Amino acid sequence: MARPEAPAPRPDLLFRGATVVDGSGAERYRADVRVADGVIAEIGRPDLDGDPSGARTVDADGLVLAPGFIDMHAHSDLRLLVEPEHPSRVTQGVTCEVLGQDGLSYAPVDDRTLPALRRQIAGWNGDPAGFDWAWRSVGEYLDRLDRGIAVNACYLVPHGTVRMLAMGWDNRPPTPLELDRMRHLLAQGLREGAVGMSSGLTYTPGMYAGTAELVALCEVVAAHGGYHAPHQRSYGAGALEGYAEMVEIARKSGCPLHLTHATMNFGVNRGRAGELLDLVDRAIADGCDLTLDSYPYLPGSTTLAALLPSWATEGGPDATLARLADPAARERIRIEVEEKGSDGCHGVVTDWHTVQISGVGNQALAPTVGRTVADLAAERGRGGTEVFLELLLDDGLATTVLQHVGHEENVRAIMRHPAHTAGSDGLLVGARPHPRAWGTFARYLGHYSRELGVLTLEETVARMTGRPARRLRLDRRGLIRTGHHADLVLFDPAAVRDTATFDEPRLPAAGIEYVYVNGVAVVERGRTTGALPGRALRRTEQGARAL
Repeated sequence: MARPEAPAPRPDLLFRGATVVDGSGAERYRADVRVADGVIAEIGRPDLDGDPSGARTVDADGLVLAPGFIDMHAHSDLRLLVEPEHPSRVTQGVTCEVLGQDGLSYAPVDDRTLPALRRQIAGWNGDPAGFDWAWRSVGEYLDRLDRGIAVNACYLVPHGTVRMLAMGWDNRPPTPLELDRMRHLLAQGLREGAVGMSSGLTYTPGMYAGTAELVALCEVVAAHGGYHAPHQRSYGAGALEGYAEMVEIARKSGCPLHLTHATMNFGVNRGRAGELLDLVDRAIADGCDLTLDSYPYLPGSTTLAALLPSWATEGGPDATLARLADPAARERIRIEVEEKGSDGCHGVVTDWHTVQISGVGNQALAPTVGRTVADLAAERGRGGTEVFLELLLDDGLATTVLQHVGHEENVRAIMRHPAHTAGSDGLLVGARPHPRAWGTFARYLGHYSRELGVLTLEETVARMTGRPARRLRLDRRGLIRTGHHADLVLFDPAAVRDTATFDEPRLPAAGIEYVYVNGVAVVERGRTTGALPGRALRRTEQGARAL
C-alpha cells in the first residue's frame, strides 16, 4: 500500500497564557503550551522561559486551548476530496472525522457496485461530474485521503456496501459462501486501516441482514480491535427493540458497540430517553464496551427515499424506480406509508407536515427546497404520498429531507450520559442541508454548555475529544499531553456559538479563533488558511498510524 512522503517539519508554536481544557474532563488550568514539529513539547507555567528561536507566539490570554474536536459521525466521504479545505468542519474546531457511516460508503467496491452506490447515496454526498473514482479497496480510499485534506479521518467498513459486493441487493440471508466472502472483505478493510464496521439497518441492502449475520461480522471486527457503529433498525416505534438487538449483537460477538446518532424520535418516544439510558447502563454493568454519539438539534436528516418500505427498495435503484412507476406498487406503498407505518419511516405513519425538502439533484425541482411535502401536496391538490412518489421519480432518488421529529428533553438527557460523545451526522450537499454540518460543535459549547448549563465546559470538551479518541484507539490524540500530536483548537468561551440556521445552514461558527491539525494552522483568527495537513488515521495493533 502506498504511503505519503514524510511531512516537512512544522513550525514551532508557543501559546501564551492559555486556559487549558485538556480533554480528560479535569478542571481547567492556565499554562503556556509549546508545540515543536507537530507535537506538544512542553506544558508549563505561564511565561514559560526559553522560547525556541523562530517560534510563533500566539497570545491565548482569555481563550481556551483544547484538543481538536472529533466528529464521531460524519458524511464527508466525497466532500472531503472535492473540497479538501473542508471549511464546514475546521471552522467549528473539528480536526478528525469518522467516515464510512450508516453502512453505505465508497470502499470496498467494484465496477458493478460503485455506479449503483453513487446513485443511492447521491443525496448524502452528491455525485460530482468528472470526479476521479480510481480507488476500489479501503486501503486505496485511505491513500486518496492522504494526498491532502484539512482534517484527519478515520474510516468504518460499511456493511451494506460489503453486502452488495457479496450478494447484491437481495432480501434474504446470505449463503455460507456469501457470509464467508463478507467476513473476508471486512477483514481486508480492517487490515488496511479501518477502525471498525458501520451498519445501516433502515437502508438497502443492510436492512435485510439478520442478527446472526451481524454477529458473525462483528466477531471479525472484534478480532481486529475495532468497533461496531450501527444505524439500528428503528428510531421510532421499534427504537428500544432496535437498541436491544445491537446490545445483544455486542454481547454475542464480544465486539465494542458505539450507538451512532442515538436518539428517541417521533411522537411515540416523547420523554422516553430514560428507557434507552437504562438499557445502556444495564449493558455497561454487564461488561459491554458501549459508547454513543448524538447531535444537538431536534430535526433529523436523511434521503427522501429512506422513507420507502424496505420491499420497495429491493434490487437497487433501478428496481426501486420501476416500482415507483407501477400503479399497483404505488398503492401498496401508500397504504404502508399512510396507514400502517413503513419500516423505512421507523414503523411510524408518515406525517408529511414534518418532512421538509432540503436538497435535490434535479435543479428543475429547486423550488421545492424548504417546502414540506404537505405544503406541496396542498398546493397541487394531491395526496402527500403521491407527491412523495413523484419527487422520487423526478429526482432519481436524489432528494434529501429534514424530519422534524425530535424532542428537546430526550436530546438533553442523552447528552448528559457518561457514555456520550459528539457527532454531527452532517450532510454537506443540497441547497439547504441541516445546519448541524456547520454548527454542531459550537452549539454544544455555546448553547448547551454556556447558555443552558446542561454540561460543564470541561465535560463538553471531553465528549468531543478524549472520549472519542479512546473509542477510536487513536495514538496520542484527544488530550493535551506532552508527546501528543498537536491537534488543537483555541476558542473564546464567552463568544463561541453556532450561527448556521435552517434558513442559512452554511454559516461558520463564531468564537473559534485558531485550529491546528498535526501542528499546522487550518484556521487563523477565524479564517481558513487553505492548509491540508490532515491524513487518514489507520488502525494498527498499536492504534492509528503515526504521522
